Amino acid sequence: MVLEQPTRVEPFYAVLENPSFSLMGVLLRIASYAGLSVPIASTTLIYYHPHPEDIKFHVYLIPSDCTLTKAIDEEEDRFHGVRLQMSPPVEPLNFGSCYIVSGCAHLEIISKELKLCYRSPGEIQPFSKVYAGQMKEPIQLKITDKSLGSLVWETLVKPVDLQLAAASAPPTFSGAAFVKEHHRQLRDRMGDLNGVLDDLQDREVLTENEKEQVQQTQTRQRKNETLLSMVKNKGDQALELFYRSLSERDPYLVSSLRQPS
Repeated sequence: MVLEQPTRVEPFYAVLENPSFSLMGVLLRIASYAGLSVPIASTTLIYYHPHPEDIKFHVYLIPSDCTLTKAIDEEEDRFHGVRLQMSPPVEPLNFGSCYIVSGCAHLEIISKELKLCYRSPGEIQPFSKVYAGQMKEPIQLKITDKSLGSLVWETLVKPVDLQLAAASAPPTFSGAAFVKEHHRQLRDRMGDLNGVLDDLQDREVLTENEKEQVQQTQTRQRKNETLLSMVKNKGDQALELFYRSLSERDPYLVSSLRQPS
């Protein structure tokens, strides 16, 4: 349990401005613990990830909660996901029920089943990956109730939608570019790597053997250089995960390097 400092305390009540928790989340957790199936307003979020050979979408089905949407926006932004404008399901959906994501026959969908549940904004939210190839034609996406088989949401995504979304998206900060630009400073200034190594192994960027190789390297600078080179060789997505871990483990170092010189 985490106690938050109130903004101010009055004789008969306390005021907490900008809480880190969601009131809806508290109520939904109570319903979940009680085993209640509660109809709630929900939101469908779709993020577009461009690739010349295989365009990818991330599909989320979540309770309508601005704190959750904001957290997902920030997480997707780290990996250059662009949110498409979509309407939510019209009718309330049952909290705790499972729903199936489907679409055109040529689509490859991984994790087709989504459970309408509540996870705190700090946690990774479940989503379905949809691979659409080069997508020269419109694609249809649907969500159906697993137990009833009834259609609860559908949309049509056209190639022009992707062009408009990409054109309107603000420039995103690249953690990969940051690591490449500040390679020398990171090599010289990074300290304890244990937390970062754990994160990278958990996210399957590093294997157990690679982690041990870094740990067994002599001198701090050589450890840092070994890790940086190892992650760089795995590509930009690995560098983004490394940047995210480092910014959480050593925010002072990242902040100081991001300051304009």
